[in-house]
Amino acid sequence: MERTLVLLKPDVLQRGLVGRIIARLEDRGLKLSGIKMLQMDDALARRHYEAHVDKPFFAGLKGFMTSSPLIAMAVEGDNAVEVVRTTMGVTNPQQAAPGTIRGDLGIEIGRNLVHGSDSPEAAAHELGIFFNSGEILDYQRDVDRWVTES
Repeated sequence: MERTLVLLKPDVLQRGLVGRIIARLEDRGLKLSGIKMLQMDDALARRHYEAHVDKPFFAGLKGFMTSSPLIAMAVEGDNAVEVVRTTMGVTNPQQAAPGTIRGDLGIEIGRNLVHGSDSPEAAAHELGIFFNSGEILDYQRDVDRWVTES
């Protein structure tokens, strides 16, 4: 089983899309193992987007991400990183395929609804930013045997 981070960005909460997006992830067979609502502050934005702090778009990104609450989720399943990224669609909603979260619900790259870790290594790092020890739970769902063969 692989775990990854998913952030439902402020536009998701403001547009009332939380349930629809979580349902899409669960419909793919992914399991929530941690979830919390939080207000991103400047320090958390800098920590999470550390690779972008010196880029010209960072100020706008930080302003958006700190403008309203967001939801952080630890999601798990077989190949969770790839499954989440495929379900989200490409970064630019105008280029995202229909049937993806961004393709169906997004319009602009600056309001692209969701973040998902881009590799298992990034997922481990990012989960550590948003979740403390004990906030990600291990549990068995009865439905899992109907989702995967393993």
